[in-house]
Amino acid sequence: MPALTHDEARHRARLLDVQHYAIDLDLTRGEETFGSTTTVRFTTREAGDTFVEVRPHTLHRAVLDGHDLDPATLADGRLPLTGLTAGDHELRVEADMPYSRTGEGMHRFTDPADGRTYLYTMCFQNEAPLVFAAFDQPDLKAPFTVAVTAPEDWTVLGNGTAHRVQDEPGRWKCATTPPLSTYLVAVAAGPWHSVRTEHAGIPFGLHVRQSLAPHLDADAEELLDITRRCFDRYHEIFDEPYPFDSYDQAFVPEFNAGAMENPGLVTLRDEYVFRSAVTDTQRQTRGVTIAHEMAHMWFGDLVTLRWWDDIWLNESFAEYMGYQILAEATDFTDTWTDFAIRRKAWGYDADQRPSTHPVAPEPDAVPDTASALLNFDGISYAKGASALRQLVAWLGEKTFLAGVNDHFARHRFGNATLADLVDSLTRASGRDVRAWADRWLRTSGVDTLTPTVAPTVDEDTTGRPPRLEITHTGDRPHRIAVGLYDLAGDGSGTLVPRDPLEIDLAADDDRHTHPVDGPRPDLVLLNDRDLTYAKVRLDEESWRTARHHLSGLPDPLTRATVWNAARDMVRDGELPPGDHLDTARTQLPHETDNAIVSGVLAFARHEIADRYLPPRRRTTALETLTDLAHTLLENTPADGEDSGVHLTAVRTLVDSATNPDDLHRWWTTDTLPGGLPLDHELRWRLLHRLAVLGAIGPADIDTALEADPSATGAEGAARCRAALPDPAAKEAAWQALFDESDTLSNYLFTATFQGFWHPEQHDVLKDYVPRYFAQAPALADRRGPAIAQALARYGFPHPFTDADTLALGERCLTDATLVPALRRPLADELDDLARALRVRKAH
Repeated sequence: MPALTHDEARHRARLLDVQHYAIDLDLTRGEETFGSTTTVRFTTREAGDTFVEVRPHTLHRAVLDGHDLDPATLADGRLPLTGLTAGDHELRVEADMPYSRTGEGMHRFTDPADGRTYLYTMCFQNEAPLVFAAFDQPDLKAPFTVAVTAPEDWTVLGNGTAHRVQDEPGRWKCATTPPLSTYLVAVAAGPWHSVRTEHAGIPFGLHVRQSLAPHLDADAEELLDITRRCFDRYHEIFDEPYPFDSYDQAFVPEFNAGAMENPGLVTLRDEYVFRSAVTDTQRQTRGVTIAHEMAHMWFGDLVTLRWWDDIWLNESFAEYMGYQILAEATDFTDTWTDFAIRRKAWGYDADQRPSTHPVAPEPDAVPDTASALLNFDGISYAKGASALRQLVAWLGEKTFLAGVNDHFARHRFGNATLADLVDSLTRASGRDVRAWADRWLRTSGVDTLTPTVAPTVDEDTTGRPPRLEITHTGDRPHRIAVGLYDLAGDGSGTLVPRDPLEIDLAADDDRHTHPVDGPRPDLVLLNDRDLTYAKVRLDEESWRTARHHLSGLPDPLTRATVWNAARDMVRDGELPPGDHLDTARTQLPHETDNAIVSGVLAFARHEIADRYLPPRRRTTALETLTDLAHTLLENTPADGEDSGVHLTAVRTLVDSATNPDDLHRWWTTDTLPGGLPLDHELRWRLLHRLAVLGAIGPADIDTALEADPSATGAEGAARCRAALPDPAAKEAAWQALFDESDTLSNYLFTATFQGFWHPEQHDVLKDYVPRYFAQAPALADRRGPAIAQALARYGFPHPFTDADTLALGERCLTDATLVPALRRPLADELDDLARALRVRKAH
């Protein structure tokens, strides 16, 4: 199916005005298809031709103004509407639509735990025509009225409040919505377990499949409390009240994204309904997601981007608000530390690849929906949120919110662009926000800030006061704090802060000098408190201090900023990977913030041990990590204040284990070091590591699946089977992944690839590397964007960090038929591989 181009969308928006959609879905027609009847009323401003998108299994009938259209004219998902006269029209389309197993369109899932079936839509971007006929572009908004026929014991949820139709068993009707974009229409249907309440006159609901009901009930009060607090906080800062009639949150199976901001019916991945022990950091991440999606009710749903070049108007704002509002409204007050150590790295990495793009690219740089899909990345989310954080630091929060409220008032239930928001912020602030936006939002790449403190400790023989010189590589203005820290004189290793320096770096200021009162600080940190988006370096003396006393910094966000600087120095070849690992070994045992512990350990385990260090040093690196994990376990009781760090250490211990005897002992005693019992998640994690090391067989996996016959259990079993270092097991997994029957759902596909590639299994896997590059293009083309992206992210042969793999991948990129959804993420993976080779060469 051809992607909708920006030119086509502009032409259709000039021609049409859409008044209303009536959608009638029949979910009782079997396991493969469902019935969809769409009636859309629209007006043409002048005579002309256009098309409506619909991607059916079977198109039964299309009627335009009482006249039948020829179903045979449907081609590539487009039904032509020709000879339209100026004025009002009505189109009715009757079709059978296909159920999806890839999380796109109408996804169908049967729970292996109890055999119950659940359905939900994902109309994101260009998938609405898999559910109903649509003029599928964001700036043709219209009210929607949705009716659904479902099995009698099912509950139906929609954008508007859903009610059973009296005397019609199984029949539901949803209240008509305000004007929505087509990609925001949502339906979820099944025998949901629901928890309902009301807040501020708005019905709230939580919904999950029946097999997860006890786990939702256990967390329902926390989830509703966060929802209420965020709802109230948004009403304190936004003039426009919540614009829809209800607020349901459905935790749905096999969901590709973290969540989707459907107005009135947010869908979230049901892994957020925890069935095993989790850390407070994971609970905080769930809270951020709730706050993020609620922000979209204003940023994206009330006011919607006009075209996909302005993704950032949705995602950057929701990303920023998710972290900020959760910190302001709930007990999760350290959200920006997690953002710094985890999300921001996502943005920095994306921004240094050849595929980088501005936060707000020019419209011509997003020529169609296929190219737009690829920009839902670390730049549109993390970098964009970082830019907004810097904007708030520059304008002040009160002025920023005044501009935002002006924007909502001017464009409510309509569409807007970057220029519209800049105009509102300029009116509110009286500042040249357009110039700021040109520097921050229209450019790509990462600035680098490098400090030099002169004279150095060794040079200072005259008693002259030190001065700080900042070298600025890049072209953005920055408002930053510079942290100055001295070691306490009591030998504790504590770093005592002085008053920070507040510095404004102009866009063209490539060298900035600032006096420092008093003696030379032991540690100088640019961008302390992480208010801007830039790589920062540490001077030699500061890094020496950090290596031995990083955990002595008093603020977790400051510590996260230092760890990010170290991470960047490793990736840029300026710091040996082993030095980073050694610093983690000495400093993390004293770290109390689990977001930092988990973020640093993840980088050490997956990047340093698996990619940046040469293979001969990998076992030693894993042993260092297991020693570190043991130390963390000794320092943090499982039921103590730092239980999150304890659980993170247990996970690292399992994932880094090199001795299957230890793992077997934990398995047979049903207890891990530190006394933590084996719950479902830890049991599958432990079994997976045993499989990687060749210490279990298929029968052990079958037994574990019998004990946990859930969807998560099925994924765990698929992961473990693929992980077995046996040629027959590897070939069976490969056939399941690439066979044209395409039986694996999106989650089982991902789980199988997560188990497939491991550095320990080089010899049994080496022949699959060329097979991957040979077979991936056809699979991506056949199965669509969601599978294509998983194929790159999880399917790439990461253990083979060598020039031969790089050459095979680069040759694959020359294939002109490669679909965009695979081409770009594959190019990104190859760039990461090339970076790893450069790091190895540098050290």
